[in-house]
Amino acid sequence: LGKCLLSPIVLAAYAYNRSLSELGPGGRGEDEPGVLCQLFAFLMAFFGLAPTLLLLAMALECWLSLGHPYFYRRHLTRRLGITLGPAAGGLCALFCALPLLGFGVPMQYCPGTWCFIRMAGGGPRELGFPVLYAGLMGLLVVAIGVCNVSSMRHLYGMARRQPRRGSAPAAAPRMEELDHLVLLGLMTVLFTVCSLPLIIRAYMGAFAADINENADLSALRFLSVNSIVDPWVFIIFRTSVFRSFVRRVCRRL
Repeated sequence: LGKCLLSPIVLAAYAYNRSLSELGPGGRGEDEPGVLCQLFAFLMAFFGLAPTLLLLAMALECWLSLGHPYFYRRHLTRRLGITLGPAAGGLCALFCALPLLGFGVPMQYCPGTWCFIRMAGGGPRELGFPVLYAGLMGLLVVAIGVCNVSSMRHLYGMARRQPRRGSAPAAAPRMEELDHLVLLGLMTVLFTVCSLPLIIRAYMGAFAADINENADLSALRFLSVNSIVDPWVFIIFRTSVFRSFVRRVCRRL
């Protein structure tokens, strides 16, 4: 959804050879970006935070189902799962709308085809939101990492309890648990590596006054890479050839 909403705006800017502020003017001041740029900054912030919050919900569900199955069976219902998505989206939308209300400043970045919240330069009103945004992202990353590591520990324990040698039905669950263990580890590392640059850039811009638009652009690219590569990691890992390769490696280890 984020790619479908944001990509046409960027393509239109390139097609007309104009910046986002020129395509959608209407800022209240001369230095304030246009309405289209403000909308773009809001969508960038929202689609950076909302999937992370949903990933935390998925990591919590995985951890509870493996480590606390009785609690999971009793308290986690289908109705809770249905309401969790819209609730997370609504909370993220309210939080990311704060720059539109004056807490934080949307900013157009070079070459004028993308906008985000200003992460360097300015006073507490301008830099308070990016620090808060980065802090929230950092807490979500740590929580997701802790939940996934705990889930991996449970999966490893389940695999260890299976007999190493014996009949095929006993060996199959062991390899299935190892498959999930490796996949969860890969996705955790990928998510952490892609999320940290934006968090670091926000804190450097606020406390070290490091104004570097190229570094900011690289951080946003890293954040976008996660949503692009993660599904492919899942798809490739589920193929029989790749899984048999991983199983051979696990047996050697």
